Amino acid sequence: MTDLFRLTKLEPGSVRLPLGGTARVIRREIGGDGMLPLPDGIGDAAWWGSALSAGTGAAVLAGHVNWRGEVGPFAELWRAGHGGRVEVADEHGRYRRYRIIEVHTVAKADLPRRAPDLFGQHGPHRIVLVTCGGRWVGGPLGYEANRIVVGYPD
Repeated sequence: MTDLFRLTKLEPGSVRLPLGGTARVIRREIGGDGMLPLPDGIGDAAWWGSALSAGTGAAVLAGHVNWRGEVGPFAELWRAGHGGRVEVADEHGRYRRYRIIEVHTVAKADLPRRAPDLFGQHGPHRIVLVTCGGRWVGGPLGYEANRIVVGYPD
């Protein structure tokens, strides 16, 4: 899979997830409520935080696990493991490659407490991929947990 993974061209402004799924990357900012920005659809990833070329901080990409009856590419984060690779092509087509070092499942109730460490703009540059999952609880929470996969430049 690794050879095929690297040989398949990635469109500018997109991310290739560890198992080969892709999504379009769209820059978003955190709102006044401090909530993680979400993408508009299943094939998009909302990006906030550090630039891909930054030397420090987290470049956070959030995507839906599913949307309107379709399973999204970010659903594969629930099967991602240590050592997997993530590739991002910036808007100019320059590749950034990351190796997964951390995998977390965080209850939504615990996310605010853990957010500074997971999504903070301190420390070494890294990519942080986020999606929802676990049991559906409905209401404003949706799913009970988030899957968070952290990769460092490869």
